[in-house]
Amino acid sequence: MTDTTYTPPKVWTWDKANGGRFANINRPIAGPTHDRELPRGKHPLQLYSLATPNGVKVGVMLEELLALGHSGAEYDAWLIRINDGDQFGSGFVGVNPNSKIPALLDCSGPEPVRVFESGAILLYLAEKFDAFVPTEPARRAECLSWLFWQMGSAPYLGGGFGHFYAYAPTKIEYAINRFAMEAKRQMDVLNRRLAESRYIAGDEYTIADIAIWPWYGGMVLGQLYDAAEFLQVQDYTHLVRWANEIAARPAVKRGRMVNRASGPLDQQLHERHDASDFDTRTQDKLQAES
Repeated sequence: MTDTTYTPPKVWTWDKANGGRFANINRPIAGPTHDRELPRGKHPLQLYSLATPNGVKVGVMLEELLALGHSGAEYDAWLIRINDGDQFGSGFVGVNPNSKIPALLDCSGPEPVRVFESGAILLYLAEKFDAFVPTEPARRAECLSWLFWQMGSAPYLGGGFGHFYAYAPTKIEYAINRFAMEAKRQMDVLNRRLAESRYIAGDEYTIADIAIWPWYGGMVLGQLYDAAEFLQVQDYTHLVRWANEIAARPAVKRGRMVNRASGPLDQQLHERHDASDFDTRTQDKLQAES
């Protein structure tokens, strides 16, 4: 075990990079670092994002709404490269003062409405289009309980387990064990729930599924942190069943491609401005043209 003995000073100061994959963009202050206006397209909704698990939620939601026939959900999706610090541009900070993706601008009314935080965006869109959130009080409460469960739980999976297992510059046994235990507990929570119902909130597909799938579906399908074997995800049979069912939905397949900047080129759609872009503007096709 690596010696990680550390005695905190009386007052913490930011005097060196913390190391790890995201060290170049981590800082203890908010606000913009540079002036940069955000682009706007022709559609009512403007999405500024990257296809991380949090970003995927909104791409999937918009594609699901369009699949239901909600033409008002047409959108332009703009790539925000967080490793390059795009989220600290003045325009992005104006839409999300927390400088995190995804961020949404609804330009369908007389004045643009900004919405930030992925859970808030999902709920905003669900209520705007009256879709993917139940109206009956008990079923709505169940859906929102699981939506907010994801908001509170996923930081332990991503910022906790994912960071220390995959990204931290030093492998710390205590930290990995601590968050692996919590990640497995969370997957057991979902597995037990999905033994009782087809979807997370019951028999209906809802924003609870859309919120939870990119994180926990991604984990059990081997898409996060190269940790499926380490966490023995195959033991969570009901969670795996649900994850595969959601992954097979056409709108989910499209939503995963939106603002994706890694992985197979035919799955990367850096910007989305029209439904035809999935067939004509993926990176494999653009590179073939150049």
